[in-house]
Amino acid sequence: MIETAFTPLASLSGGILIGVASTLLMLTLGRVMGATGILVGLIQPATSRDFAWRAALLAGMVTGPALVWLVSGEMPAIEVPISTAALVIGGLIVGVGVSFGSGCASGHGVCGMARLSPRSIVATLTFMAASFATVYVIRHVIGG
Repeated sequence: MIETAFTPLASLSGGILIGVASTLLMLTLGRVMGATGILVGLIQPATSRDFAWRAALLAGMVTGPALVWLVSGEMPAIEVPISTAALVIGGLIVGVGVSFGSGCASGHGVCGMARLSPRSIVATLTFMAASFATVYVIRHVIGG
């Protein structure tokens, strides 16, 4: 059985940091902080300035564990309670969803909903419902 970790302080801290970062990106560059859009724009940047902010933001996302290590002296524990095949299949499904939904949870869920975008509200409700259904099926129907 997959155990769910309850981490209210870490979750609140992360949420605050994501909210501040997305607000600063919108205020300084007028851009929405959607992780998928940032990554796609890094691969195919419109300008060198566009590449620079995307690379800096992605570097910040990737180096987070190193900062934890520097502060605490140990790397954060990462436990993935599913198989590599399940991760790959899930990643492909999310990639298809991001393409059809014209964005990801961070873009629609954080930035779009903050702007009261009807499209983002519908997108967020859709992928939350799909997430709830998936967890229910995996845990209670299939028995993972």
